Amino acid sequence: MKPHSWLVNIARGTLVDTDALVEALRAEAIGGAALDVTDPEPLPDGHPLWTAPGVLVTPHIAGGTTAMLPRIAALVRDQLERLRDGRDLRNLVTR
Repeated sequence: MKPHSWLVNIARGTLVDTDALVEALRAEAIGGAALDVTDPEPLPDGHPLWTAPGVLVTPHIAGGTTAMLPRIAALVRDQLERLRDGRDLRNLVTR
């Protein structure tokens, strides 16, 4: 990752090497981390992630809601209309 990049994990805590993440944060090798899931979970008191610089820990709240499917359908419909009409697509990520 680039030094200004942020790691965002809303999937599974075990997807991230927690020790390596703490080390990268302390060395300022990455910009920060936003974590809805951690390994271990729950994150115990005194764990280094609580005090590592540039970390945002949320209480495992990412996930679907009853509003999700209508929002997805509206976004897909809008994207298809934009594609059909030759307009710019939304939510593009430039690498």
